[in-house]
Amino acid sequence: MQQQGGGSEMEVTWEDQQNINKFGRLSNRYHELEDEIKIAKETNENLEDASNELILTDEDSVRFQIGEVFVHMANDEVESKIDQMKEMTTKNLEKLEEEKASLLSQMAELKKILYGKFKDSINLEED
Repeated sequence: MQQQGGGSEMEVTWEDQQNINKFGRLSNRYHELEDEIKIAKETNENLEDASNELILTDEDSVRFQIGEVFVHMANDEVESKIDQMKEMTTKNLEKLEEEKASLLSQMAELKKILYGKFKDSINLEED
């Protein structure tokens, strides 16, 4: 690895390489989490929309999709199911957000260590 300012070589130790690899893994997981969080938020919004539509319907029963089939269910049952699904999705979203915060904290710590040693010879920022 070349140091940009002085032109002298900087030694990359085994521990440095492990930190760089760990940062890469954390960064990959961070991007996966971003996608999972986006999907969970969209699911929550869809469930909220379904709940609102259920309130507006005049029907006593509605078609509810389970897997690949639709079944007729009473509005009360569907409302209960939607509430359960929203609760599960919200808990999942909270868990994903906590993991994201933990990853960001770990990545910030690794950045401090790696930038402290390599200065501007390393780039850990996203383009």
